[in-house]
Amino acid sequence: MASAKIATLVIRTLAKPISNQIKTQVKQHETFRTFCVNLAQRMYRTEAKLRTNLLGEPAKHIRPLSETKAIENGANALAEGFLFGVAALLIIGETWRSSRSQSKRRDNVDDQLEDLHSKVQQLTERTTALQQVFDERWEEEKQRNDELTRILERVVEIGLRGGWAQFEDTPLALPRIQLAPSRASHQPSPYPSDGTPVSTPSSEKTPHPSSSSSSGTLGP
Repeated sequence: MASAKIATLVIRTLAKPISNQIKTQVKQHETFRTFCVNLAQRMYRTEAKLRTNLLGEPAKHIRPLSETKAIENGANALAEGFLFGVAALLIIGETWRSSRSQSKRRDNVDDQLEDLHSKVQQLTERTTALQQVFDERWEEEKQRNDELTRILERVVEIGLRGGWAQFEDTPLALPRIQLAPSRASHQPSPYPSDGTPVSTPSSEKTPHPSSSSSSGTLGP
């Protein structure tokens, strides 16, 4: 942008010396002089006709310009035309450059919007997929929790009721568990399993000391 402005300023600065050089070349060269004389005479006749038609002046004979006046007017017309053409080209170039920059900016904005739209669409698809996965896992966890809750309720019910039981849909048997053992189970029973008393061997074979001493004193 800065280079374009500098180029425009340089062209405008060089336009005036070039126009002055055109005036000088018109006065020196026969071809330019003839062209400028014809151009000046045509412009003068056109101006007189427009003045007569538009302003309502009476028609009169149009005398041609002198050669010196025609050369000067033609040189000025060529110089002003050159300056006007340079200014018009600069304006057209600036307009084209600005429109091109705007179109580039618009294209960049459109590309960015398209990228953002594609990213939003991808994020939406990923969010939807994650939501589906989360829902599936949530249902699995919910079913697992329900199953564990039912099993725990069944275990608590079995523990409170006691005895052998089976889980639903499982062949697992749960025995009754006695946490505190009874005292009778640790003491040996004096009776066998058939109910007869057990004889003590020491009472049959061991003699009493008092009986032996009495039998010794009763002899002859």
